[in-house]
Amino acid sequence: MIEVQPETPVIRFLDRRTPPHIATLIMLAGLSALAMNIFLPSLPQMAEYFGTSYAVMQLSVPLYLLFSAILQLFIGPISDNLGRRQVMIWGLALFMLATLGCILAPNATVFLMFRIGQAVAATAMVLSRAVIRDLYTQDQSASMIGYVTMGMALVPMVAPAVGGAIEQQFDWHMTFWVMLAIGGAILALVVADMGETAQASGKSLIGQFREYPELLRSPRFWGYALAAGFCSGAFFAYLGGAPFVGSIVFGLDPFWLGIYFGSPAIGYFVGNFLTGLFATRFGVNAMVLWGCMANAIGGSVSLLIFLSGNGSALTFFGMMTLVGLGNGLCIPNATAGMLSVRPHLAGTASGLGGAIMIGGGSALAVLAGVLLTPETGAYPLLLLMLGTAIAGVASIMVVIRREKALGLTPR
Repeated sequence: MIEVQPETPVIRFLDRRTPPHIATLIMLAGLSALAMNIFLPSLPQMAEYFGTSYAVMQLSVPLYLLFSAILQLFIGPISDNLGRRQVMIWGLALFMLATLGCILAPNATVFLMFRIGQAVAATAMVLSRAVIRDLYTQDQSASMIGYVTMGMALVPMVAPAVGGAIEQQFDWHMTFWVMLAIGGAILALVVADMGETAQASGKSLIGQFREYPELLRSPRFWGYALAAGFCSGAFFAYLGGAPFVGSIVFGLDPFWLGIYFGSPAIGYFVGNFLTGLFATRFGVNAMVLWGCMANAIGGSVSLLIFLSGNGSALTFFGMMTLVGLGNGLCIPNATAGMLSVRPHLAGTASGLGGAIMIGGGSALAVLAGVLLTPETGAYPLLLLMLGTAIAGVASIMVVIRREKALGLTPR
């Protein structure tokens, strides 16, 4: 049980006069993950349906991530100004409209346009984190974010397998109908359960955006943001390249690709569970460092296995559990650190940090898709993942050393 600040309001489920229940926050965080990867096993079929190449349909991943990053720059400040509840409701409604557009799209171009619109699901991730920081201290926030994303980790663990099964029994359209139904259910839950948690800023929307330089001048914000960005960059490179590696390099069918593809989520679930248990005990800095190191170890060992000539689908996807573990340790703690640099700008910090993380991830997803060919095998992806993991370790070490130089106790 997490001990919260005494002033934290009582939370009652399905009472919109109180802050949202943790179950609602888990559902919101899970929606972003669901929209990102449930349809990935269907990409080859979608390319055939629209009469285009796999490379064109694979753009649905990096374009989604890119516009998710852009939107997060606006979602945070808008919610700091207008409140979390109102922005969340509008975001979910727009997500449902974009999902319907994907279903009805007559060609790949229209599909990709509505797929970009689905990026508004980022509202759910940004504001679920901001709500937690509205209510808890830094280390408590890390612990609570860990529990929320632990529940969220079940989604990427299960969603690709579910998507693969749906694709085999029906077709890719049914996958998006499922997304539409889930979006509607979560919208109804938010309307019934989510009370407002943000304090009115008293500033105009333009004035709220002018707060960005206050964050950008903070070395601590950049240290945490880059640690989270580089650590998650390994996963986003995986997201862009693993469908190719699984289907082309290893010849997996959509169902088994979905099963294997969810392997990082196992580690992510464990990492978030450990964050929930130990963040308040060891502090965010130690947890972020351990996460970045686990991420780097996973990439290193996988690369060594391939260099030894023993690479297989089992070893490739199996070692991704360590990458997931690292993300589960790093991201909730680095996020709590970012949101605590300027607590009155929690929404803005959540949006800006998420934009850095997702924007870099979209670039890595594109790069992985460009570099991977049947001749290269999995090597470009493994090298990308290892490089970003090492950069994550370097980023959090800068924060830790700076705090030591200032005579602060690393937390």
